[in-house]
Amino acid sequence: MANPKDVEGTRFARRMFTKFKIDVTKADVRCMHGVVYLRGQVTAYRDSGITDLRAEVEKIARVLRTQPGIRDVSIDVSYRQ
Repeated sequence: MANPKDVEGTRFARRMFTKFKIDVTKADVRCMHGVVYLRGQVTAYRDSGITDLRAEVEKIARVLRTQPGIRDVSIDVSYRQ
């Protein structure tokens, strides 16, 4: 059975990427044992105005690390503008 804190961490991470207009539909976003894993391909939504996608993902990772229940963030993605 999944840890409720990990389930909430996964939900929160997905909400943050959506809030910052980053498309993670081709990526796997998962929280396991307090570590958020982001794997796959990420893109910015067309109307987002994001010029540096890598910097935006790193900014979201910093925000995620400040949340209770999230110890670290592992990013293994390819960036598509």
